[in-house]
Parts: sequence; structure tokens; C-alpha cells
Amino acid sequence: MRPIRFPHASQKHIMNNVKEHMQVVGQAARAASRLMAQADTAAKNRALHEIAAALQSQSAQLLTANAKDVAAARSHGLDAASVDRLTLTEKSVRDMADGLLQIARLPDLIGAISEMNYRPSGIQVGKMRVPLGVIGIIYESRPNVTADAAGLCLKSGNAAILRGGSEALHSNQAIAACVHAGLRAASLPETAVQVIATADRAAVGELITMKEYVDVIVPRGGKGLIERISEESTIPVIKHLHGVCHVYIDDEADIDKAICIADNAKTHRYGVCNAMETLLVAQGVAAEVLPRLCKIYLDKGVELRGDDASRALVAQMKVATEEDWTTEYLAPILAVRVVAGLDEAIEHIATYGSQHTDSIVTENYTKAMRFLREVDSSSVMVNASTRFADGFEYGLGAEIGISTDKLHARGPVGLEGLTSQKYIVLGSGQIRI
Repeated sequence: MRPIRFPHASQKHIMNNVKEHMQVVGQAARAASRLMAQADTAAKNRALHEIAAALQSQSAQLLTANAKDVAAARSHGLDAASVDRLTLTEKSVRDMADGLLQIARLPDLIGAISEMNYRPSGIQVGKMRVPLGVIGIIYESRPNVTADAAGLCLKSGNAAILRGGSEALHSNQAIAACVHAGLRAASLPETAVQVIATADRAAVGELITMKEYVDVIVPRGGKGLIERISEESTIPVIKHLHGVCHVYIDDEADIDKAICIADNAKTHRYGVCNAMETLLVAQGVAAEVLPRLCKIYLDKGVELRGDDASRALVAQMKVATEEDWTTEYLAPILAVRVVAGLDEAIEHIATYGSQHTDSIVTENYTKAMRFLREVDSSSVMVNASTRFADGFEYGLGAEIGISTDKLHARGPVGLEGLTSQKYIVLGSGQIRI
């Protein structure tokens, strides 16, 4: 397959003519999407391997570019959680490369035919897995999203338009160069993955309204960004607004197991959407669990905000407000509440949760099954940390984001979430009578 070429716009031209530039990007993406839909598995996998190799060989250059972004972010007072998400290390570069290789090992879904059945007329009716087309991805801070999104869109036969945050401009462009090198090596169109090179917010406004060129928008970032995209986009959006994740420790939990899970769910990493933000503890075990568990949190510098029953057991807790139950802190802050039992825990999650990820710790099978059935979240867990709500951990190879919507894709969105199905009919001359 011969690469297609489109005119390259200078940075000055982009800034002066954002609308015109985005139209060119959209046209290029639409043309590339048709070629990507035809690309065979070998070509797509070769591109993934070449991109991974380029990331590894260019690791020093990537870290140098990232250091510029991190220094600028700190000088502009970006909060610690955002700086953490922005920062690349040698390990995170290796992880990006490994993620692409893992995607390459996944089965190619495109063209797969399923559910073929003969109808009384003699025709066969089934479904074929197909790409969505052009995917616009808008994200903040995390440069690794550039590699993950490129890899997933590539393997699923889509074209991608990526618009990262201004704070990661140098990092994203450096990663984009590796992506383009890999596409060239596999004789796939470089315009299959385009990373917008301007920080002008007008580019976002254009991207989310180019419905003639873009088939779906995926926002990844803070609640403000996602709310704006959801309200202003004229294109379907795959999204989650925020991750108010819960761990409920039941009165029939293994206490040591519960403490380990609740510790990991909160303190493994703070600035991520699958970190626990509210701990619920059954009244029957609260006096045994909370003093031990909260000592761990306090020793790690976690600020605790609790209800009256929790504060009666742990004096260092601050008073929790109504707002605390709905807050995604993305920081070492935890809301704690003592509940009567499973019913009250489920009711609390239904009232205050964000339908992201919620976990129960219990040795009671019936209660575990009730929790799985009745908690209406995109990921529901038994005896496991909420930190497992992740594309890599689910075996998806990588994720393009988390969806808390109920249509098309829900939970971590991997390859299948970036595809659709169309009906196919096989006949032998049948006509309808």
C-alpha cells in the first residue's frame, strides 16, 4: 500500500488559519481511514512493531522533549497530580513500547464474520466487524495516550486525529514522529495518525464539529474538559466524566484481605481515575478495620474525611461534607463512611457514585453476587482493588479511555470498542416475494 501525502502546514499557518488547517486534517484522515480499513493484519502489526522500536531507540530524545514540558508545567504552577501524569520515565517509555507490542499480539477483529444463519428465503444473514472510521481523541497531560491511542486505532483499522494538551506539546510531537516512522516503514499512510501541533483551543472546537470527517470523539482529561466536549460536540462521544470509585468492606470480609485491597485501591497511585475515593465499611467490622487501615493511610500522608461514626473510631479524621461523597480527589484525600450493611452501601454508591468502578470485599458468595448485579457501574469487582480497572489489566492490550455510557462501549475501551458491526447477507439469486 503506497502512503498518501497531504500538504504540510507550517506552525504559523496553523495558528492563523485553524479552521482551514483542521479541514485539511479532516480530509486527510477520512482518506486515510479508507486505506486503513483495507490494510491487512501483517501491515498493521509491522507498523506497531516499528513504532515500538522507534520509541525505544528514541527514548533519550523523548525524555528530553518531555523534560521541557515538565519544566514549563512546574513554572506555570500545574498541580502535582497533573505533573505526575505528564512525566515520562525510561520505564514509561518501555511500557508504551510494550503496550504496542501487546496490541500487535491481539487478534485482528476487522473482517471477522459472526452469527451467520440461514433464513427461510435461503439467504444467509450475519454480522461483520468493521472500523468506526475516523476517531478524534482529545486529552490532557498524559503523553502515553498518544502512543496508546495511535496503536489501538491503527490495529482496529481506524484513522486518528489526536489533540493533546498544550502542557505536553513537545512530548506528543516527539512520540508522533515515532508513530509516523512506523507507519512509513509499514507502507501505511502517515495521515492515519495525525497529532495536532497547535495549542489553540479553537482546534478542539473545529475537531468536535467536523461530522463530515470524524465519526466519534473520545475525550480524556478532567471533568471540565469532558463536560465541554459532551455539551459542544456534534459527533458521538465515548466518555466518562469522573471516577468516584468505592470499596465496600462487608461485615463478612476477610479483614487482612480487606485492608490490603483498600490500601492498594487508594495509595497505589493517587492521580488516576480508578483510584478509590470513598471507603465504605460495614458497621459490624468498623471498629476492627478502621483504626488499622487508617493508620496506614495517615502514615502515607492521606487526609481522611469521615462521617460521625468513622470519626468516633479515628480521631484524626476531618468532618466529611456532602460534597466529599461526590468528589474525585485525584489526590491523597479519602472520604470514609460507616454503613449499616450491604443495602446501605449499594444505596450510597447509587446516590453518589459515577458508574466507573466499585468493589466489595466479602467472603459471602450471595452478597458478592448481589453487589455484582445491583451496582450499576462500568466495572464491578469482588475482592479486588479498583486499580485493576485498566485496559492492560483486562487483557485489552491498552485502552483508549474508560466509558461510563451504556451504549456501544462501556468500561475500558480497547479494540472492540473502536469497531462496529454491519449486517451482511449472502444469497444465491433470491428475490423477495
